[in-house]
Amino acid sequence: MPAPARPPAVAAARPLPRWHTPLLCALLVFATLIVYQPALHGDLLWDDAGHVTAPALQPLAGLHRIWFEVGATQQYYPLLHTAFWIEHRLWGDAVLGYHLLNVLLHATSACLFAGLLMRLGRHRLRAPGIAANDTAAAQINAAAWLAAFLFAVHPVCIESVAWISEQKNTLSTVFYLASALAYLEFDARRRPAATPTTAGRSQPTGSHRFYVLATLLFVLALLTKTVTATLPAALLVVIWWQRTRLAWHRDVLPLVPWLAVGVAVGLFTARFEHDVIGASGADFGLNALQRGLLAGRVFWFYLGKLVWPANLIFIYPHWQIDATNAVQWAFPLAAVALFVALLAVAARGPARLQPAARAGLAAALLFAGTLFPVLGFFNVFPFLYSYVADHFQYLASLPVFALAAAGLMGNAPTVARIGRRLRVGIGVAVLVVLAALSRGQAGMYRNASTLYETTLARNPACWMAHNNLAIILASSGHVSEAVPHLEAALRLKPDYAPAENNLGDDLMQLGRVAEAIPHFERALRLQPNYAFAHRNLGMALAMTNHVDDAVAHFARAVAIDPAYAEAELDWAVGLTQTGNAPAALSHFERAVLLAPRSVDAQIAYADALAGQRDFESAVAHYRAALALDPSSTEAHRGLAAVLRRLGRSDEAHERELAARPAGGKR
Repeated sequence: MPAPARPPAVAAARPLPRWHTPLLCALLVFATLIVYQPALHGDLLWDDAGHVTAPALQPLAGLHRIWFEVGATQQYYPLLHTAFWIEHRLWGDAVLGYHLLNVLLHATSACLFAGLLMRLGRHRLRAPGIAANDTAAAQINAAAWLAAFLFAVHPVCIESVAWISEQKNTLSTVFYLASALAYLEFDARRRPAATPTTAGRSQPTGSHRFYVLATLLFVLALLTKTVTATLPAALLVVIWWQRTRLAWHRDVLPLVPWLAVGVAVGLFTARFEHDVIGASGADFGLNALQRGLLAGRVFWFYLGKLVWPANLIFIYPHWQIDATNAVQWAFPLAAVALFVALLAVAARGPARLQPAARAGLAAALLFAGTLFPVLGFFNVFPFLYSYVADHFQYLASLPVFALAAAGLMGNAPTVARIGRRLRVGIGVAVLVVLAALSRGQAGMYRNASTLYETTLARNPACWMAHNNLAIILASSGHVSEAVPHLEAALRLKPDYAPAENNLGDDLMQLGRVAEAIPHFERALRLQPNYAFAHRNLGMALAMTNHVDDAVAHFARAVAIDPAYAEAELDWAVGLTQTGNAPAALSHFERAVLLAPRSVDAQIAYADALAGQRDFESAVAHYRAALALDPSSTEAHRGLAAVLRRLGRSDEAHERELAARPAGGKR
């Protein structure tokens, strides 16, 4: 009998030589460092102080709180904050370490992205009817690395990499891509079952190890940022693109646990945003129709910034979503039309167009699906000031870069007419332009003043930038310059309680206490449980001799925030001024417990103890103040007075000498 006929051999895509991959990775890392160099020494920005580990979380016990106390960190991303905890142990508050790590994580993701695309490309070449040869393999490798470099140097990624807080993006993406690679390895190692009873299923051939690894990496990604919950759906889209259809047992079932965990984590995060972070109220009150209109506009906005990254802004204008505006309907309708057209061509279009349509549909599904959490269907706190932000599309940009690179380096007839060298030249030219734009954009993140001034230059109606710039000006001693920015913020958003409180605080610092009081009162009408405003109003009332009323506001501030050490201290001082010194002692003690490194709290408590003739305890707290600030004249004088009351004249004389100005007479 003749031997059974065998199908013709299909050439496998030739991988890059071993030395090419590390060389290209090194080149990518170098290019990324060059692009981000202007931001490497950038200061802490906006909410960075809430991410770089707070003092209360820096001890070893802080790790337990990070993992098991919801609300201990700004967002419940325990792996992210564990990373920040470790980093703080390594380099403290020095910003260079955080920035360098962010850049290296970004470059690592780009290299993983290239590896993922090459793997998908090689698998694609094994499909029936695909001509696999060295040229096709070279096109895949070129497209993969072009996409990786696009991701590495594109300006929309600057916000995620130059802003320390967005390590949640760079770190979670490493886990996301590593998980995808491990899952594809698991998928490739499975072999079809041979028995009729298990037809269509698969048997493991050591693949379970990669499934466990992929699952672990997916969980790590979720614990770093919730947007990675979209990974199982993304894998299903990729598998559909590879195989043209999905099989329940082989393709869908292994990802069902991932989908369940992802949905659960997503719902938890949405609840956390609503209850803890404050993504609720009138500012978030869009109806279902408005959310649909918003989603369409967000989709095209992000796609537009990837294609034409001009006029990138840290805080974009806050759109007004109006269902009566016919223009706004164009965005969702155009998005629906795009998906319908791609689906129609992929399913029943001309054979020569179907592969491109399928690839385009897969990329569009991946892009929109990864953006889904921030399309507007769920409230997130940044929607208060803008519905879009560059860092929201960091992960979602990957399929667009992949499609663009494949289109340029592929073998489509319209592109094939262009010589390969010319296409490579075009790709390099695009990368150079993007890198130059990105380097300029990175400079915006040198410090918060530059960031907000640039934001206001591009978005003058940004009330949040006005408010934040005013805080920076006031904290640097330019209080009078801060006031106009706060007034502008309130003209743009009259119901913003923090701006009212900040304006009152600045007016009080300028000695305009009577003008400040109405602003604190308005802040409290807008936000009755605003602890800072209660404390500030109490201070203003005390300065205008309404001490009894002031004490009530200090007490209210502490009731709202029991860890508010400054309000606790003010409450104690107020009680002392109203003649209730014995009752004040417990509040002084509480203030010192809450802020043991506060010189003012130590001295005030010592003064109160001395007033109650507890001289030995007073000595201890004066000495504690001097241990914190050896040059404190007030602490030296207070200690000298108490020592004299104790009959320790020699020690008292030493303290009196220490209290005198150096090199002069009192």
